[in-house]
Amino acid sequence: MTTINKRETTTVSSSATWKFIIPSLIGALLFLVPIKYDGQVTIVIGILASFLQSTFGEWIPGFVVLLLGFSAVTTLAATALKPTFVKNSPFMRSIFITGPFGLIVRVVGFTVGIMAFYEIGPEFISSRNTGGVVLYDLAPVLLTWFLFAGILLPLLVEFGLMEFVGALVNKFMRPVFTLPGRSSIDCMASWMGAAPVGVLVTMKQYNEGYYTKREAAVIATTFSIASVAFSLVVANVVGIGHLFLPFYIAISVACVVAAIIMPRIPPLSRKADTYYEPVGKQIDDNIPEGVSLVKWGFEAARLKASNSGSVKKLAKSGAETVLDIWLGLIPLVMALGTLALVLAEYTPVFKIISYPLIPVLTLLGLPEAAEAAPTLLVGFADMFLPAILGSGIESDLTKFVLAGVSLTQLIYMSEIGILILRSNIPVNFLELVLIFILRTIITLPIIVIFAHIFV
Repeated sequence: MTTINKRETTTVSSSATWKFIIPSLIGALLFLVPIKYDGQVTIVIGILASFLQSTFGEWIPGFVVLLLGFSAVTTLAATALKPTFVKNSPFMRSIFITGPFGLIVRVVGFTVGIMAFYEIGPEFISSRNTGGVVLYDLAPVLLTWFLFAGILLPLLVEFGLMEFVGALVNKFMRPVFTLPGRSSIDCMASWMGAAPVGVLVTMKQYNEGYYTKREAAVIATTFSIASVAFSLVVANVVGIGHLFLPFYIAISVACVVAAIIMPRIPPLSRKADTYYEPVGKQIDDNIPEGVSLVKWGFEAARLKASNSGSVKKLAKSGAETVLDIWLGLIPLVMALGTLALVLAEYTPVFKIISYPLIPVLTLLGLPEAAEAAPTLLVGFADMFLPAILGSGIESDLTKFVLAGVSLTQLIYMSEIGILILRSNIPVNFLELVLIFILRTIITLPIIVIFAHIFV
């Protein structure tokens, strides 16, 4: 008889050991183990996504437009008519019956997709630098990454790996980051793969009662570290690829410092330590006296594995996750991501609000401060924009800082921000703005110090 959770007392069979070890090992290999592929460090999920993009790359934008159209038309029909088969299905009801905002966003997303695909309508929307960026660069990445991540994610979170690792590192994570040990898996999924994958793990864990509101908010906005692969891309785009090792060390140190500070200050410190109400608390990570961390983690993992659903149930859950992302998130990214890029490319908004940063950057000893200031804020729209705008700056010192800060800010609305806002995690838009500003304030001086040392 094994007792791990306050709510559960159950007999764990000997087969639970293999049920924990085999799927968890496969999940770790897919999501957490770095592999060098095509000259970049990535994970197996990333290789699968890249293969799909390279094989079907020219057809993916057209497929995205079809998805946008299906989402818009079906949502219009379901919201207006509310057919019985949709109302009686919790999954279909959650996707297709939306409020006015969701309906407008899907219609706008489809419209923008059509304009960008056929290059019709106002140039500021259909341009390759605005709607085209989302349709041809961002949407295919989301489509392919979430296809494999959504289907295969149960291997990472449903068979005990998070329970085992969580028990081992809980006594470190709690005092340092105010978080449970299982959150280290979220961080590793982001670090080795892509930040949206880490947020997807967090969303799933929060919805199932394994994170509190505060923990989920902290992890989603603080632990979605930019991946090694994407950091290398950014470094090469701005022209500091030869400085990648000190560059990534600077990013890592800055992110760790921010991860220590951010949970202890508002708005994250004010989030309630209560669980998602529909499910309540489903975990007890208090380790009894006299029980080793390894033994406790192993037994918790076996119990989790023994209670995992059938293959059919997990496959269905994964497919629903993928469809939810494809039909719900991608239209949102298409509409709001394009809006953010329009503001960055065609209006002086970011330039105007960046004026106060010019003397700060000058004081920190950065050349070309006036040109650099807007790039520090434009990352809120999309994290790749600072690299694009900063590529014209001559100073390696300034480019090192701009690229580094853009990768530590984490909150970019074209992807992570929208993903968080669309989830059940209790963080609103104004809080995301504040978190973005606070992360910039915390990480900027750290990146500057490293830049002055290594450049």
